[in-house]
Amino acid sequence: MPLALLALAISAYAIGTTEFVIVGLLPTVASDLDVSLPLAGMVVSVYALGVTFGAPILTALTGRVPRKPLLLGLMGVFVAGNLLAGISPNYETLLVARVLSAFAHGVFFSVGSTIAADLVPEDRRASAIAMMFSGLTIAIVTGVPLGTWIGQTFGWRATFLAVSALGVVGGLGVAALVPARLSQPPAAGLGTQLGVLAKPRLLLAFAITALGYGGTFVAFTFLAPILETITGFSNSTVSLVLVLYGAAIAVGNVVGGRLANRRPVRALAWLFALQALVLIVFTFTADAKVPALVTLAGMGALAFANVPGLQLYVVQLAQRHAPEAVDVASALNIAAFNLGIAAGAFFGGQVVSSPLGLGATPWVGGLFVLGGLVLTLASGALDRRETDRRATVPAAC
Repeated sequence: MPLALLALAISAYAIGTTEFVIVGLLPTVASDLDVSLPLAGMVVSVYALGVTFGAPILTALTGRVPRKPLLLGLMGVFVAGNLLAGISPNYETLLVARVLSAFAHGVFFSVGSTIAADLVPEDRRASAIAMMFSGLTIAIVTGVPLGTWIGQTFGWRATFLAVSALGVVGGLGVAALVPARLSQPPAAGLGTQLGVLAKPRLLLAFAITALGYGGTFVAFTFLAPILETITGFSNSTVSLVLVLYGAAIAVGNVVGGRLANRRPVRALAWLFALQALVLIVFTFTADAKVPALVTLAGMGALAFANVPGLQLYVVQLAQRHAPEAVDVASALNIAAFNLGIAAGAFFGGQVVSSPLGLGATPWVGGLFVLGGLVLTLASGALDRRETDRRATVPAAC
């Protein structure tokens, strides 16, 4: 694998830490800012919505900017957003800071995914994308637990100041390892993006991403409160449990990339089925420590295992249905990932506020993932129909 992928993974580590560390800090932030748990959860939703809308719009606006300067500029915006979060005096300022960081996140991963895929042979593209996204998973293994510990010990603002330092390291990695000469696809404007959104097959794939990936976040957003109030772990032990969860995610990401290299749809169908099952099982194991830990390991292994396959599948569909806008399709899929996060966090908050309560978030998330499974099977059927049609037309000629 090229060293440029390592640079992308380093930056993804910093971005992944700031995206997910808030999950471990949610009770602390809610208490310090004197807001309810569901309102604190909106910090997750707002960040995800910033990525959702920022990724496609900013990708279009920066389409003509050379790739390496663009990546460096994005890391600068990312550092600024986390510095602002680190000095936020109130809830509203924290929301603004999170949106600023989210804008950098969206463009970075949309551009980075296509760069990663272009750097390797075709049959290793899913693995290359998985390597870049491994920065996210390693962040969950180390960055999120460490950031949670820092926040619980020195205050949640200290966590974001530390993350801004990580962003500086990521920027230095891009400067040192990403080659100056990178392929520059034609810039795609907002009109091209609207054209992609008019493609039913791509819209279906985006819906798969939002439901299948976002379903986990109905429960994951409120994982710290679940572990503390239902399972009975102490505040300090939650950081250690997040290490287990993150380690499982790292393994699942690599395995998922390998499974999806050749037949992404089939791999996604199996992964979604298992993911929904584990989420539903967690509903019944969350109140006992050992069963909860075992289930969480499975939940973590499946949470990100679908990411490489989802991104690769969208690129493959775009190459067939919108070859002039593969970059845009990639950006919109990054938006779909984060729309799923936003929806998962929002509906999780609604569940927590409802009579169902905190303990119902896992099985509600499982229903989201089952929706993604149904759409995946439908999309696979359409793929087979298209393949049969292409095989029939030459035979008829």
